[in-house]
Amino acid sequence: MKTGIKLNPPQYYQEFCSRFSFTETEDQARAINETNVSLSSGRPMDRLICGDVGFGKTEVALRAAFIASLNGFQVAVVVPTTLLARQHFKTFFQRFEGFPVNIRQLSRLISKQESKEVKAGLADGTIDIVIGTHTLLGKSIEFKDLALLIIDEEQHFGVTQKEQLKKLRSDVHVLTLSATPIPRTLQLALTGVRELSLIATPPIDRLSVRTFVLPYDPVSIREAILREHFRGGQTFYVCPRIDDIPIVFEKLEKLVPEIKVIIAHGQMAPTVLEDVMSSFYDGNYEVLLCTNIIESGLDLPSANTIIIHRADMFGLSQLYQLRGRVGRAKVRAYAYLTLPSNRTLTEAARKRLDVMQTLDTLGAGFSLASHDLDIRGAGNLLGEEQTGHIREVGVELYQQMLEEAVAAERDNTTDNKSEDWTPVITLGTPILIPDSYVSDLGLRLSLYRRIATLVEPTDIDGFAAESIDRFGPLPIEMDNLLQLIKLKKLCRHAGVEKLDVGPKGAVISFKENAFINPEALINFISDQAGKVRVRPDHKLVYQREWSDEKQRLIGVRSMMLQLSKLAVVVS
Repeated sequence: MKTGIKLNPPQYYQEFCSRFSFTETEDQARAINETNVSLSSGRPMDRLICGDVGFGKTEVALRAAFIASLNGFQVAVVVPTTLLARQHFKTFFQRFEGFPVNIRQLSRLISKQESKEVKAGLADGTIDIVIGTHTLLGKSIEFKDLALLIIDEEQHFGVTQKEQLKKLRSDVHVLTLSATPIPRTLQLALTGVRELSLIATPPIDRLSVRTFVLPYDPVSIREAILREHFRGGQTFYVCPRIDDIPIVFEKLEKLVPEIKVIIAHGQMAPTVLEDVMSSFYDGNYEVLLCTNIIESGLDLPSANTIIIHRADMFGLSQLYQLRGRVGRAKVRAYAYLTLPSNRTLTEAARKRLDVMQTLDTLGAGFSLASHDLDIRGAGNLLGEEQTGHIREVGVELYQQMLEEAVAAERDNTTDNKSEDWTPVITLGTPILIPDSYVSDLGLRLSLYRRIATLVEPTDIDGFAAESIDRFGPLPIEMDNLLQLIKLKKLCRHAGVEKLDVGPKGAVISFKENAFINPEALINFISDQAGKVRVRPDHKLVYQREWSDEKQRLIGVRSMMLQLSKLAVVVS
């Protein structure tokens, strides 16, 4: 077990907390407390804070950064975009004002000279907190005493960047923030490899965003922009491509000539982009016409209408994040997802937009993640292309092995109870829950996890009865799966470590010193001469003619019942 830096809340921690201008929700307070406990545990933290857009994840990061920096260590905050780096820098600077903490930012929005100074400050330790984009992951960046790495919107980082993050985080505390974690990140959290804190409670007086999916209609667009204008607010108008911006800008000039529009996108010079965003933040313009550069984490309470041009070209997570840029105050916000009227949508695009219109309640991030998983698929972690051992052992055994490994690592012990080992059984028959039986992927995975915990035959039969009641008669593949679970208990009783079954019989490998009545086993082999023999490698060969799968399952169950009875020592 790796040891980490112990970071305890320093003096003035409560004073820093009191600067938070809102009341913590119950979930937010719990997430803060769990993070503080992990920081002071003496082990490197790896915690995922999962909460909806605008639910207060940044406050958890601020307090963790305060604890680390006031303990004399460095903090790195890595974000996906320059605009988010700019916003976080301002937020951190305001909250830490008056405390002896040197905060700098590192992105393309700062000059080369300033960038050089920041790199030098990180190396000599004069900079306590740095906030930056993937620039922070460069080979030229060196930290003198890094203790905490905060990753905001991890789903936006690619494989190469995540490899760089792994190098940074070998022995430091890691705090990851995400509203819609990718399936792999969530899987690591749910299996215990990562710690997980959920923020599911919305802030007080927060209203859900009203969402409309409609063909592009100039009258509706004008009405939406003017309504926001007359109530003193601002509007985001988001285009999927930079090439679309001049066309849309020309339309807006004719459609709403009384409204001031300003343009922002990622190919602008850093100083120009900085000036544009500052002008919009200051309220000098009423509409920001931009690409999805505003997608990640921007917080502007005065902007409460968003119009997304060609919404069919955005991904589900992108649409959800974009919608989260509005409705961050106590007023009702509106999102308009416009579509081309002369084009047929793909099936996937239609599903995405249906989900967006359906999930307009607060705290829908988890539901959205599961819908995204259904639409895009789960990748090939457990698929036929898997080249490791996961496909060989199966989903439920993989989950169990992973959880046991995590628990053993956390307890810093390998002293497992004798019944905790898992026999490996190969039946040569399909063993799974077919997607034709349970179509929802998330539900299938949860059923696999439940099956992995079943031990007693009565529990297995009860699960089968429940499945028949919920989904209909059991398909042969799932019945095979439940029979396999029953066989596992018999294998444990008989000390069988591996069981390979085929049409001609079975090969049995015993766990060392696990069969507690060897004399009875020797007599059994003698009585079954010609049908049972021992190979030179001490494996038991059980010769039978099992012509079909059903006969094979009945036969192997009968065989294992015999062996489990033999394993009982009669006193």
